[in-house]
Amino acid sequence: MDAERIPGYVASCVLLLSLSWRTSEALPLPAPSPGTGGQCADFYKMLLLNISNALDSIYLTDGIQSEKVEMRSTGETVLACAPTLTQNLGCMTQRNSSFSESECLKNIKKDLLYYHEAIASYLRGPLKNGPEEIRLLSPIVEITENLTENCFPQLDVENLPSEDAKKWGNESYSNRLEMNKMMKGFHIRAITINRAIGYISSGDHRK
Repeated sequence: MDAERIPGYVASCVLLLSLSWRTSEALPLPAPSPGTGGQCADFYKMLLLNISNALDSIYLTDGIQSEKVEMRSTGETVLACAPTLTQNLGCMTQRNSSFSESECLKNIKKDLLYYHEAIASYLRGPLKNGPEEIRLLSPIVEITENLTENCFPQLDVENLPSEDAKKWGNESYSNRLEMNKMMKGFHIRAITINRAIGYISSGDHRK
């Protein structure tokens, strides 16, 4: 999905969800749900920080002028993790059912598995700035591995279909261009994930 093709009403929905999650985060926090508190909460924040650092680095953007964004096309995290508050506000992400914590977390785990494998496989291919790209992206691989293995012990997620796997070529520039677009999408998704975790931690959906 290209950034310039994202409709205005989608942006409005993202803003609405953001406001909903921020309201939730301002409330007193009950005991966190499994996988959302303690070290796991820190991992989510570290993930967003490391993605931002990678996107700010010249080693992933050198010679790349594209502003395009690539989102994981089969992911349903935005819909699954939308706060119940949105279901009557005319958003395209509205649900007819109440918020499901387990469904939200399952979709977050699927996203993390997808991006973990995509970045790990990228690092196994041809790299223009090998040591620096490895330095930038390896922490993201490690964080996504820690999250999927240690923060979702109660959730069994089926293997991602082979057609959902990111495919890389044999030319470093083309791969870096695709990585740049993918990381912009991952940055957006990481923001969504952090807000969803904040909403779950707030306990609003259990009231």
